[in-house]
Amino acid sequence: MNTPTPAQDNRPKRGVVQASCILALDLGTTTGWALRSRDGLITSGTASFRPGRYDGGGMRYLRFGNWLAELDRLSGPVAAIWFEEVRRHLGTDAAHVYGGLLATLTAWAELRGIPYSGVPVGTIKKHATGKGNAPKGAMIAAAQARGFNPADDNEADAIAILFWALETQGSVA
Repeated sequence: MNTPTPAQDNRPKRGVVQASCILALDLGTTTGWALRSRDGLITSGTASFRPGRYDGGGMRYLRFGNWLAELDRLSGPVAAIWFEEVRRHLGTDAAHVYGGLLATLTAWAELRGIPYSGVPVGTIKKHATGKGNAPKGAMIAAAQARGFNPADDNEADAIAILFWALETQGSVA
């Protein structure tokens, strides 16, 4: 019988949620993030990966990888990562950016042995608001109801992902 190795099954395990530093991400040009440190402190924000005028095509992804490393160094070590799993984009450019950030994230996590998993958009929205198709404003209001003041819907989504992971132990029902 072939048992999965960490490289084959790199999803966060149930026990890692409560006792470790975990990171939740809403990937995009403006990436929303929320981090729960080992001592329970939750911080969140956004990070822009908009390319500069003279940047090459890969600079966005290099900056994203460096940002992940700095976050891990300053707040980690990160023990698990959850991200919003988007299956449909309204535009081709958004799909390309998401795919590049996702590839960078998963490669970065694999190199460090950090488990990661996507969470479907509807699952996040339903957990945060009770509706799987909640609008951006409802997601922001849900984050505010938890005592946060998100800068935008990207940060609100990351906060929702983090609380979903904490409250469900990372299990899709």
